[in-house]
Amino acid sequence: MGMKHFNPTTPSLRNMTVSTYEEITKKTPEKTLLATKKKNAGRNSYGRITVRHQGGGNRQKYRLVDFKRRKDDMTATVIGIEYDPNRSANIALIQYEDGEKAYILAPIGLKDGDKVVSGERADIKPGNCMKIENIPVGTMIHNIELNPGQGGKLVRAAGQEAQLMAKEGKYAHVRLPSGEMRLIMAVCRATIGTIGNSDHENVKLGKAGKTRHLGKRPEVRGSVMNPNDHPHGGGEGRAPVGHSGPMTPWGKPALGYKTRKRNKMSNKFIVKRRK
Repeated sequence: MGMKHFNPTTPSLRNMTVSTYEEITKKTPEKTLLATKKKNAGRNSYGRITVRHQGGGNRQKYRLVDFKRRKDDMTATVIGIEYDPNRSANIALIQYEDGEKAYILAPIGLKDGDKVVSGERADIKPGNCMKIENIPVGTMIHNIELNPGQGGKLVRAAGQEAQLMAKEGKYAHVRLPSGEMRLIMAVCRATIGTIGNSDHENVKLGKAGKTRHLGKRPEVRGSVMNPNDHPHGGGEGRAPVGHSGPMTPWGKPALGYKTRKRNKMSNKFIVKRRK
């Protein structure tokens, strides 16, 4: 997918880039696969803000994406590729032979009229889903399950792919986009191919208003706050942070501080840490 650049007729257009949406072939969503999406502006059930910098934005409806792909050996036809406001990847609307429709993540190369299928007898082609034990070593995959039947949890963002490196006993070695090498049960499912819309990372919003449209409110630097609001606050003029390193608003180290628990259950499945 290409990128569109603008003439710098205004300061906001000087660096703004948008996607050309060449992959999109269907502009209206399937109404039967929509769900309401309530806004809470980062607040919990008590009305307290637990996630900062959230609120406003355009109204969105959630698309019910099928991450499980449980209709085995039933061919589905791709009706169209759609934009999804809830994720960076595009989604594909498919229709099974029995008439049921579903959304799946759209991999690179999937287009209208293509056939996709899940199950042990599926071919190794983009969009097909099967157990990892049936996928050849070296294949690029996405939408990977962590537990059988749970639905895909890993590698679901635009342009991402994982590689099946080896199979050993009941586990498979999968290299994730972060560089981490992880053991995943061979009976877990994965989808063939690389997720589309790979140019998503090259989009430049260009102006503050587009950030607000996404539901993101302004962030304020801690160094311009008062000392009772942030560890970096206070002092006369532009003062240093006053600590050995930058800190979060709650007084914890902000950069390079590992927050993963040392005795986390899934540590035994990580063969090699990410870079």
